[in-house]
Amino acid sequence: MPDGFTTPKRSIRDVDGLIEHGLVPQAARLGLAAVAARYAIAIPPALQALIGNPDDAIGLQFIPNAAELIIAPHEMADPVADEALSPVPGIVHRYPDRALLKPLLACPVYCRFCFRREQVGPDGGVLGEAELEVAYDYIAAHPEIKEVILTGGDPLMLSPRRLRAILDRLSAIAHVELLRIHTRVPVADPGLMTDELAEALDTPTPLFVALHTNHAREITETVRLGLQKLQRRGISILGQTVLLAGVNDSEEALGDLFRAMLRARVKPYYLHQLDAAPGTARFHVPPERGREIMANLRGNISGIALPTYIYDQPGGLGKIPL
Repeated sequence: MPDGFTTPKRSIRDVDGLIEHGLVPQAARLGLAAVAARYAIAIPPALQALIGNPDDAIGLQFIPNAAELIIAPHEMADPVADEALSPVPGIVHRYPDRALLKPLLACPVYCRFCFRREQVGPDGGVLGEAELEVAYDYIAAHPEIKEVILTGGDPLMLSPRRLRAILDRLSAIAHVELLRIHTRVPVADPGLMTDELAEALDTPTPLFVALHTNHAREITETVRLGLQKLQRRGISILGQTVLLAGVNDSEEALGDLFRAMLRARVKPYYLHQLDAAPGTARFHVPPERGREIMANLRGNISGIALPTYIYDQPGGLGKIPL
């Protein structure tokens, strides 16, 4: 931890908090204020405790940087065309047999490379009951939708009662055969992984949880214990990772991460090529390097540990394996 770093008690949500905790210098205040005016900041205590220095694999992911205001020519506000493919509020229908449901746009932590960074924030929209009813009606009216993926924002920030109500309504739609939840919560705020939450996720419809984690140090013993509450109820955990320069763009870093996932009974599922969100160029890893890393890992770690390396094509054209 940086010199003077105190035991974290609450999330850092502004530039003053970053300076107070020694994560950025006082001289950076003005530049970072402009970043904070555009993109949300939140670093919860569990992740603060993992930051050895601002430029390590954890710090780089969550500490804002003035470079975020430099927009490269190829970057776009909505690189995966969520808005263009949203027929009703909260729904994204990109693939015929799957639909995203975004019940809220708030997260426990705001990643500096997020492809929804123009949309998410502490005041991120929460779908009201009327909007949820419209979303349910859309799904019910499209029998080709076999899987509903709760994303956002982070669905596990909802109360267990509210989350269970959403899952029950989706489970009651006859043609919905599979549910999935995409989340950072088990890593970012493991205290939310309560027995009550686990019980809320124990649905009659098969449910998978996709955990976003990018570095082996994120998977602590506390994280593993939280995941076990779900796994004991038969809920399978998949792993999603973004390939990030300076964070995990080496055979050693990704190999360690994928092994750590397996030790936590998490199946590495996708390794994402970085989406072209505004101000994220500093994290870009050329696909050629990504393919080289994956090729070098093959045969040196268990085949179970290897995810599919994919790129989400701009404009909502869908994922392609790299």
